[in-house]
Amino acid sequence: MNNQLAALDQVQSTAIDLGLKFGPKLMVACLIILAGHFAGRWVGKMVEGVLTQLDLDVTLRILLVRMVRVLVLGLFVVMALQNLGVELLPLVAGLGVAGAGFALAMQGVLSNLAAGLTIIFTRPFRVGEYVSIAGEEGQVESISLFNTILSHYDLSHIVIPNRKIVGEIMHNYGQIRQLGVSVGVAYDTDLNGALANIDAILAANPKVLREPAPLVQVSTLADSSVNITIRPWVSVEAFPTASSEINKAVLENFRANGIHIPFPQREVRLLGRD
Repeated sequence: MNNQLAALDQVQSTAIDLGLKFGPKLMVACLIILAGHFAGRWVGKMVEGVLTQLDLDVTLRILLVRMVRVLVLGLFVVMALQNLGVELLPLVAGLGVAGAGFALAMQGVLSNLAAGLTIIFTRPFRVGEYVSIAGEEGQVESISLFNTILSHYDLSHIVIPNRKIVGEIMHNYGQIRQLGVSVGVAYDTDLNGALANIDAILAANPKVLREPAPLVQVSTLADSSVNITIRPWVSVEAFPTASSEINKAVLENFRANGIHIPFPQREVRLLGRD
């Protein structure tokens, strides 16, 4: 019983000695880290204001601000460790060995990270643009370090790992797209009048952009009709519905103005035998 009491007294005495020795240093270290947190936020806000004035891409701006915050906090953490008397060289060496093992175990994640940095700094596309890549297409919703999210017309979202994007052939439509509408008219139609009607339809549609100018031209002399190609430009948001509106307006206009849209025709001749 006396031995147990003596052991408890020794543990209590040791705890008190350690508390008196390291307690103030530990408290100061916690205060240093807390100060680093607020300093990182303050410096981050300053950097964000400067980058906003430079009109940098939002994804790149967020990344740079986060890097600055982490760097400032890391400096304060080093100061806190030095205050506790921690030897930094062995710690750095140990972190290097651990980092090498972690990199081998996380090759896929790190490849996405490297690809994400490549996308952010080279900026082959930006948020809000419509792209087609890796067999998928949609409007870019967000670009992160590990993946890119596209939104689709059916209200779904497509998440593409960044390593599937870098090095692939990509079609970037930007923020506008060109429609491809075609209509056929009879061969005896006044083509100038039909083209003028189509121009008026496009001018009356609010979704059709004035610049770039719409392309309206005779494209094909088909078997049963003269085909007219209608290729106006619209915003990415208007693309799903604009074709239907233009087709409907062209059909109603042609009916009202007596412009005939012919059905496919074939002439069959029967040759009798002598």
